[in-house]
Amino acid sequence: MSLFNDWNDMLAGKSGRSIEDFWNEYSETETKIYKHILSHKDEHLRGKVSDLVDFFGVDKVIFVGFLDGIQTSLNSGQLDMNKVKMDTEIDLDIDFEKLYFNMHKADADYLWSLEEWDDVLSEERREELYTEYRRSRTVHVEKRPGRNDPCHCGSGKKYKNCCLKKDQEADRAN
Repeated sequence: MSLFNDWNDMLAGKSGRSIEDFWNEYSETETKIYKHILSHKDEHLRGKVSDLVDFFGVDKVIFVGFLDGIQTSLNSGQLDMNKVKMDTEIDLDIDFEKLYFNMHKADADYLWSLEEWDDVLSEERREELYTEYRRSRTVHVEKRPGRNDPCHCGSGKKYKNCCLKKDQEADRAN
């Protein structure tokens, strides 16, 4: 079984760990790794998965979960997670602006609020990225005509006496 399958089994609760224990371990691992990455922003995180697991002193399956999560923030494209093994060489070329945006998207306040961000992105840029994130979540609903508005079909009648009436009659017929 692959490490990625083990990760998915862990997410599905098949590992025997309680969900609370799992998320505590995962968020602690993520925080540790991201603090290192942000503190060493000019270096790529690279090496064999086994070496990185040892370097950070973390669970190998949790580390694969971290790799799965960071993929959308990479400049170099995504990893084929099903092929990641302990001897797989990785080189993470991280786009820090995407990473900050994606941390908001994941609602990971414990990550986007790390003080290490101060040396990576300016406060102004972080505010801009947060505004972009909020705008990306805004849903624009098309305005629907009111009953007494002119009908959108151009008949000149009120909506209630034209298309609304036709739609209601069609609904009754079905």
